[in-house]
Amino acid sequence: MKKRKIPLRKDIVTGEMFPKRELVRVVKNKQDEVSLDPTGKKPGRGAYIELDVKIAKRAKEERTFDKAFKIKIDDDFYDELIAYVDHQQARKELFKNE
Repeated sequence: MKKRKIPLRKDIVTGEMFPKRELVRVVKNKQDEVSLDPTGKKPGRGAYIELDVKIAKRAKEERTFDKAFKIKIDDDFYDELIAYVDHQQARKELFKNE
């Protein structure tokens, strides 16, 4: 049986490559609205970040998505990102044995 290729994406904060499933996509649409894209299917320019709270906090400190999308992004978005990543990380820990 043929082995399936695992899609890799680059974490915008660390520059490391990870399987797409271990990252969360952040997307900017044509109206310059930035949002989380858990499905990975929203239209617009996307950037990926690892599901790690430390990395999300580092993105907030360095204003990583401001630089990537070349627009000013509110702290509310970064707080939402940190909360989402924290939740997903907790879920991953909880369900890792299944």
